[in-house]
Amino acid sequence: MSSWWLAEQSDPLPRVRVDEPDVEIVGAGITGVSAALTLAHAGQRVRVHDAREVAGGASGRNGGFALRGGTMAYDKAREWLGRDQARAYWRLTEEYLDRLASLAGDALRRVGSLRVAADDEERAEIRTEYEALREDGFDAEWRTEAVGGRFPAAIFHPDDAAIQPARLVRRLAAQAAADGVEIVEHHRVESLEQLEAERVLVATDGYPSGLLGELEGLIIPTRGQMLATEPIAERLFDCPHYGRHGFDYWQQLPDGRITAGGFRDFALDSEFTDAEETTPAIQGALESFVADLAGRPLRVERRWAGIFGLVLDFLPVVGPLPGNDRAWVAGGYSGHGNVLGFMCGDLVARALLGETHDVLTLFDPVRLARAV
Repeated sequence: MSSWWLAEQSDPLPRVRVDEPDVEIVGAGITGVSAALTLAHAGQRVRVHDAREVAGGASGRNGGFALRGGTMAYDKAREWLGRDQARAYWRLTEEYLDRLASLAGDALRRVGSLRVAADDEERAEIRTEYEALREDGFDAEWRTEAVGGRFPAAIFHPDDAAIQPARLVRRLAAQAAADGVEIVEHHRVESLEQLEAERVLVATDGYPSGLLGELEGLIIPTRGQMLATEPIAERLFDCPHYGRHGFDYWQQLPDGRITAGGFRDFALDSEFTDAEETTPAIQGALESFVADLAGRPLRVERRWAGIFGLVLDFLPVVGPLPGNDRAWVAGGYSGHGNVLGFMCGDLVARALLGETHDVLTLFDPVRLARAV
């Protein structure tokens, strides 16, 4: 079933025809559309292909969170990357979140986010992260009261946002089309030989494309399942919430309904897949969880699944494909793709134009090939 976000009606994109494109992009999600915008602004002729429609993959099927930072906790990022690199990475994501907010219109609400602790062990873990954030000058609030009796503590990130992700990506795609980008929907690219441009960007994240050569499968397809309830009158949650190391995530929409996702750790053997299907086990866990949050069972109005790309070191994969001087890749956001995808789309486009940001040394695709 289509997601709650994708069910929203939208205007058709302007029809654009590009002859002899300089760059062709496979994937019309947040990454591909972001890259197309940057390239078009630089005067490049750009064509974008998608096997479905704009935002039809993970960009229109996720939890609707726009969060700063990488996928790992900040204190872990300092350990793994070094303090200076971690701080620069986090600051960069903040800059891109601000930029995304400036383009999103009513698709984004700057309401903050809460990372909640499910138990005392997780409370200690997020306290360590909170102290690392504060030590390095990041805005964060420690909360112990405003998270209900279910959670012992939380970190409030005041500048994070809730988004309607499909509306957001469609809006960016419409801007790209207005800037002269051709967007070809419902066209699956089976081989790079089908594409005529001198340079190609594969931006399909966790959805297998068959276009990544030796990297194929190293960005691991991982299923995330969600549901949306009926609207309720009570305002229970003012911002996106996530906990249990990101395995649970939920928010309440402006119309009162609750969207919730996660619990893939209840059936990890089945969730490393590219099958966009819901399963009774995880949907049952989600339904029970939401009933517990609301204090009563709620009618579920929609269930769906999406596929994101998991990378074992939790860093995006952005750069030239190993062994291919024509093709580039951007993906591997490990479930944290709304801001990272927007950022990496812009960064990879700038790299294609000859402007390589220092952070791309962390994201180099070569590291995955070497780890095999």
